[in-house]
Order: sequence, then C-alpha cells, then structure tokens
Amino acid sequence: MADIKVPVFSESVSEGTLLTWHKKPGDAVKRGEVLAEIETDKVVLEVTALQDGVLTSIAKQEGDTVLSEETLGVVGDAGSAPAPAPEAPAAAAPEAPAATPAAAGPADAGRREDLSPAVRKVVVENNLNPAQIPATGPKGNITKADAMGAVGQQAPAGTQAAGTPAASIPAGARPEQRVPMTRIRQRISERLKDVQNTAAILTTFNEVNMQPAMDLRKKYQDQFVNKHGVKLGFMSLFVRAATEALKAFPVVNASVEGKDIIYHGFYDIGIAVASDRGLVVPVLRDTEQMSLAGIEKAIGGFAQKAKAGKLTLEDMSGGTFSITNGGTFGSMMSTPIINAPQSAILGMHNIIERPIAQNGQVVIAPMMYIALSYDHRIIDGKEAVQFLVTIKNLLEDPARMLLEL
Repeated sequence: MADIKVPVFSESVSEGTLLTWHKKPGDAVKRGEVLAEIETDKVVLEVTALQDGVLTSIAKQEGDTVLSEETLGVVGDAGSAPAPAPEAPAAAAPEAPAATPAAAGPADAGRREDLSPAVRKVVVENNLNPAQIPATGPKGNITKADAMGAVGQQAPAGTQAAGTPAASIPAGARPEQRVPMTRIRQRISERLKDVQNTAAILTTFNEVNMQPAMDLRKKYQDQFVNKHGVKLGFMSLFVRAATEALKAFPVVNASVEGKDIIYHGFYDIGIAVASDRGLVVPVLRDTEQMSLAGIEKAIGGFAQKAKAGKLTLEDMSGGTFSITNGGTFGSMMSTPIINAPQSAILGMHNIIERPIAQNGQVVIAPMMYIALSYDHRIIDGKEAVQFLVTIKNLLEDPARMLLEL
C-alpha cells in the first residue's frame, strides 16, 4: 500500500484546493498515472500514483483545502477492495408525485456514479440537469468548474419536455450568476492590488515602425524555420531588445526591498501568457545568453504548458522584468501593471497601418504603440523614456541589435 500525498509546496504557497479526482475508489491505477489535481495560488499541480494497484480510499473531497504532504488517499495492491463508505442514516422521503423522465434530472444526478461528490452537490443544490452540462474533464467527466459554469446558464431540470429547445429568458429578466474565484484568480487580484498600493506606478509611451522587423522576418523566415524548426516571431526580437535596454539601464532591471535597491546582474524576463485559469507569467532565464531560436522555442513551450495547465512553480518563480503582449487580442494601447517585486513591465500592442512622416514625405507604415510601466520610486522619467527609446531604435534597425551596437 502507498499513501497518496500532497506535493511539497514552495515557501510562498501555504495551502491548496483539491480541484479534481481523476479516479474513484475501486478504480485500477498505474504508476505515474495522474490521480488528482490541486490548485494553488500560482499553478495547478498533478498528483500521480507511485505504484500500480487500486485506489482503495480517499481522505479528501474535491473542493477541500489541503496542506503540503497531507494524505489524500491510499493506493492498495491489485485486488484490494475499496474501503466501504459510511452509511448515512435513512431519512423519510416526503411524498411526491411520480417524476416523469423529463423531470428526473436532479434525482438522476444523485444516483449517477460518474459524478464526483463535489459535482453532485452543485448539481443537486442548483437543480441542474447533468446531461445539459458540457463536460471538459478526463474521459468526458463533468468537473466542478463545468457544473459551476452551468449555474444560471440552463433552465432547472424538469422544466422542459425532452427534445424541446432550452427555455428562453423571460422578457425583462435580469439574470445573475455568482461563481467563486479560483485560488489563482484570488492571488492575481491580491498581487495586483498590493503593487498598486505600494509602488508609484507611472507609464510612458512610444511608437515603433515595425516595417524593418517585418522585412527581416519575411526575408529569413524560411531559412530560420528550416534550421531551427520554429518560426521567427516578434516576441523574440522584443525580448532581445529589452535585454539590451536592461543592460544599458540597470535600474529598470532592479527591485525594491525595504529601503534598499537590489540590482540584478542577470536578466530573467517573464512573458505574460493567458490561460483558462488566468494570467500566468513564466520566466525566460538568462536571456542575455539565449538565441532568437532559443527564445522562440521556450515561449512556445510555455504556451503549450499553460494551455494544458502544466506550468510548474519553478517555471514562474523569480523574474527581473516582464513583457506583456495585448496586441494578440487587438489592444491598441494600455498601461500594464508591474509584476511585483519587479520594477517595470513592457507592453506590446496591435500593429496598425497608419500614415507617418518619413524623410519629409507621408507614408503608410505598420506602427505599434509600446508602453513601459515603471516604479517611480527608483526609476526616473528620464531613464524610463530612454529605455523605451532604446527598444524603439533597436527594433527599427534590427541589425544594430544583432551586432550589439
């Protein structure tokens, strides 16, 4: 037999929430198979089986708060019988008319074995029909998030005949839906509010003519892909430009600790990535030593891990500077919020063709607004502006960046 333990959390994480069980008592398990998922303030951790066998018992239910190295359940040897569940005292059921098949949604939910206890509780309490809930869990199971998302979105089970369309919202109705924040969303909101209350945040803007960078990509894209197996994107050019600008203005790469300024002699740049569970910022380590191809591969790997919910605490720890790209969603201009304890963040935006004056003539050029939000406690406006101008100059003449001029 082997106890199923909560993974050891990092020093900055004290507890987590048991998000999903992928197995139920009596199910066979294989060594390395994912048994459960735990959501912390930063990431979702997978709990895997340490041996082949049978899940004989579970000690924690979905939605329970769990601590580092706490026991979640037990995996026994193959052939082990699951521990019997405690019997609840029988309660006299009130007399009611026999339910028709169309009205048996919640009653059926109470008997469905494929629903976890946490999901069954949400379904029954909110009178939901499980057959109408889109399932995103493993093997087509309904997760607690699926059930919570259906609250207020479907008519109560039993209010419509089978085969008829969902009931429309009555005219004048003002529906509402209350959904609890995930741990990650709670942590994001706390961190962003804390930095607003602590740092003296200011934002400066500039614009970049992206034509030279676009010409570079067009000219060398096929050769780049053939040699490195990855496309040359704008993000790697921005990471390289930001690294060179950080070298020129070390205070932008620094952080505040009490009454001290900590100057970092390395360049770890966080790349903001949107995921289903919220914004995450995995970190590229030692970007001054990375090639453009290495940067592109690392960012692509982070994006895949974020989409699959596989980012680790190590992926997102540390960082001395961050870059966020709102342009992928169509943003033309924004004032990004600093990712504490860092002191600055660079915002990229949409590329729009606009008329500009060039060599005394009006031409149409693909332009991007860029923004630098910075902590004015340690970074002066002059340094912030010059930092952004450096990035502009490097992107408008990429050869200078590659030749380190």
